[in-house]
Amino acid sequence: MTADDATTPAPTHGAPFWLRELPYLAILVLTALGVAYVSMTRQPIVHYWDGLAVFIGIVGIVVGWHGLTTNRERWRLVWTQVLHWAAFLVAMNMVFLPSVQSLLNADSTSLLVLFQLALGTFVAGVHTASVKLAINGVVMALMVPAIAWLDRSALMLTILATVAIAAAAIMLWRKFNRPA
Repeated sequence: MTADDATTPAPTHGAPFWLRELPYLAILVLTALGVAYVSMTRQPIVHYWDGLAVFIGIVGIVVGWHGLTTNRERWRLVWTQVLHWAAFLVAMNMVFLPSVQSLLNADSTSLLVLFQLALGTFVAGVHTASVKLAINGVVMALMVPAIAWLDRSALMLTILATVAIAAAAIMLWRKFNRPA
């Protein structure tokens, strides 16, 4: 693969835009759903994260496949992605070991696993020369501090939202209850 190949877009075969972008959106939505579920239930979901890592690995193979021409290159892609994601799966599952779980709560576990998934996704994007997959990894990594901030600021945000809704309700009530 040459340097020019990395900048050449993969053939779309006439697929609509939304269909081409669906795998990347699915990764972000599934990531957000996993974090939301853990935040609500305060229970780790090991198999969900494992499945998401496998899904991201498959997306990486499919995305990288289009830029390759020989069977040797394609087999190399498959094996590098399999080994890449196997290493990340081992690292992710080490977080769920009882000795590690005794130090972490469910929120910190989910954020740590999310960060590992983000790093794995970014590196997979680099290895497959997929800018979109790498950007997905960056967005997932940015979710980590954002989620941590939202979790710590939930009470403050709820109070601000309540005040804003009350102010809007008072303004609407005044507007519609003016004497004619």
